[in-house]
Amino acid sequence: MKRSVLAALLGALFACIDSSGPGALLKINLTTPNSGADGAILLAVGGPAPLMSVTPGEGLRLFAEPLAATNYFALTGPLSAGTILIIGVADADRASAYSATIQQVATPAYQLRPLAGYSLRLSR
Repeated sequence: MKRSVLAALLGALFACIDSSGPGALLKINLTTPNSGADGAILLAVGGPAPLMSVTPGEGLRLFAEPLAATNYFALTGPLSAGTILIIGVADADRASAYSATIQQVATPAYQLRPLAGYSLRLSR
């Protein structure tokens, strides 16, 4: 009897184990022609599965809705070239399937800037 209960518990445990690879943190890095002179950015981040976590870069304030497979994030504060956001993904093997695109950039006075010269790059 004890063995059958143990076998059932082990079977249930192994059925709950996620077969995907371990998660990963990805950095979203900004290239800007106005480093330190931008005050806000709106970006879209998407991938094959909902994000696990999101953390703003140092000195930035994050505005976000509940995490999903496609997300829109607004960051305010002094935007400099470098890491502006760190996202957690569930499967490190699928990290390359995630992307980030700039929707809008604004000055500290919230005047929209043309997007020429701006880009985002994801890295581990």
